[in-house]
Amino acid sequence: MDIHPVDIKSVTIEGLFWAERLRQMQEIVIPYQWELLNDRILEAEKSGAVQNVRIAAGLEKGDFYGPPFQDSDLAKWLEAASYVLASSPDAALEGTVDELIDLIRSAQEEDGYIDTYYIIKDRDMRWTNLRDMHELYVMGHLTEAAVAHYDATGKTTLLEVAQRAADLMIRVFGRGRGKIRGYPGHEEIELALVKLCRATGEKKYLKLAQYFIDERGRQPCYFIKEAKKRGDDPTGPWGSGLPDYWQAHAPVREQRTAEGHAVRAMYLFSAMADIARETGEEELSESCERLWENVVSKRMYIIGGVGSSHDGERFTEDYDLPNESAYAETCAAIGLVFFAHRMLHLKTDARYADVMERALYNNVLSGISLDGKHYFYVNPLASFPGAGKPHARQKWYGCACCPPNLARLMTSLGTYAYSQTAEALFVHLYLGGSVRFDIGDTPVEFKMKTAYPWKEKVTCTLGCKEPVQFKLHLRIPGWCEKPKIELNGEKIKVKKKMLKNGYLVIDRSWKDGDTIMMLLPMPVKCLESHPEVRMNAGRVAIQRGPVIYCIEEEDNGAGLNDILLAKKAKFKIKSGSGVLSGVPVIRAKGYRRSLSGWKKTLYRVAGSPLKPTKITAIPYALWANRTPGELLVWIRAAK
Repeated sequence: MDIHPVDIKSVTIEGLFWAERLRQMQEIVIPYQWELLNDRILEAEKSGAVQNVRIAAGLEKGDFYGPPFQDSDLAKWLEAASYVLASSPDAALEGTVDELIDLIRSAQEEDGYIDTYYIIKDRDMRWTNLRDMHELYVMGHLTEAAVAHYDATGKTTLLEVAQRAADLMIRVFGRGRGKIRGYPGHEEIELALVKLCRATGEKKYLKLAQYFIDERGRQPCYFIKEAKKRGDDPTGPWGSGLPDYWQAHAPVREQRTAEGHAVRAMYLFSAMADIARETGEEELSESCERLWENVVSKRMYIIGGVGSSHDGERFTEDYDLPNESAYAETCAAIGLVFFAHRMLHLKTDARYADVMERALYNNVLSGISLDGKHYFYVNPLASFPGAGKPHARQKWYGCACCPPNLARLMTSLGTYAYSQTAEALFVHLYLGGSVRFDIGDTPVEFKMKTAYPWKEKVTCTLGCKEPVQFKLHLRIPGWCEKPKIELNGEKIKVKKKMLKNGYLVIDRSWKDGDTIMMLLPMPVKCLESHPEVRMNAGRVAIQRGPVIYCIEEEDNGAGLNDILLAKKAKFKIKSGSGVLSGVPVIRAKGYRRSLSGWKKTLYRVAGSPLKPTKITAIPYALWANRTPGELLVWIRAAK
């Protein structure tokens, strides 16, 4: 089955939830990030990214500013801006993008090399530290931006830059005589090359991606040999001491668990899935499935976050999911969305879309504030600042990978919602809006009206000039137990034989005006962890629909860890106020210990009296948008 994502230009997103966020992307986030990248704000938030390109192009004098991979932030912004142009023409933005692309073209070297750190600073040290310096990572993000820009505008200006850089890599890397038998320390170029192959039809780019995948993990480890050659520490800047930090401990087809830096792992697994799809290789596909299962069944937070350790931003071991010290980097959750989306196109199974949705509505959206100008790099599931500094979103970061990564995912969201084949449309996410596609020679429009995820109802309407036969696959979310479906006002009993891998399949001749009403009940549920997740013993997390909830000091006072959710608590849904206006908040009965008699006592015989309290929970993605304070996802539950 040749299944592929729909063209982003064929998707329109409307409705209560996502349309507002995408409007904010175009009107606030993209301009705000451009100002930061272009060094027009406070020195403390300076990026230096555009200035670096100007220096590399010989238009200014100066030293390279920022981490060596600073170019990647600019490339991610370019990709996000291109997605905006694909769905919403903007002459001013297009002019800015064109000027930036001209600047990048001016900075590119004669041989195709483009990385401003090495052009400005260490010209003679190119390709000598693939492990740490991220040259291939930088060029990968530039390539993704180039493909997005080409798809959005039809212009080849940036695509030509990416092709020249990729052609240089083909000459430099491989198993031939005189070539470097290396691969990137931070994966990204692999999936970018697959995109470049699809955009240009040039299989040589797919072959280079395959080389990078196949070479990774061969022993002796290239990174150790490379470090010794330049007289560097073989254990790397993180002091990991083992190649597993870079997913280089074994060939990818032999890897059994998700190891090392979480973002790198997600990008690697995404590329593996891409290549498995392009080549049809069963062994690589099986490896993707094995690694997927390890991530989602043993190493993923309930918010869709991955990478539990601050030390190396990495995976640790099965069921090690601490809450207060959780890293759960925003970029890693975005990477999980990438991986899930690609797994959907290896095998269209709703369990992949369920995880994609979990990460999207929780860990990903937590990464950006409601005003669009503040960001989380780290996303803990518990925070007790006490006399310390509360965990709060920042305007920018010295290593600012997350803000533009958020922008490029959210502005491309339409392509994650739908896939199609020659005879079917798959609906993965319920966003609201419409998608246009063809069945044979017949154009079809699929319209969706919904306030999901806040409300349960989804109404879909078909538009076509003549009757057309095709299969409509509607995902039934894994959290939804009793969906109710109506076709043109007549109830459909959802039976197992109508479901295929979690999708309700309606195969019929559709006519103009056909309407499907879906009711996806969202009762409040209390979830528990696997017994081996020791941090959550005796605790529950609150979920409604795809949204994980948390409690904040703002609503519940300090001392959240002492709150006890009442046994068989009855949950009430109320509308939030202030910045949470219109957001469903959850209220329930709970208890907490009386503070009486504790003033001069640190320990005493157990049996403190409990006093009733009201618990208010809000969506985890929206925490820290009010007064900074305590946070808790996993709440103690009465037995």
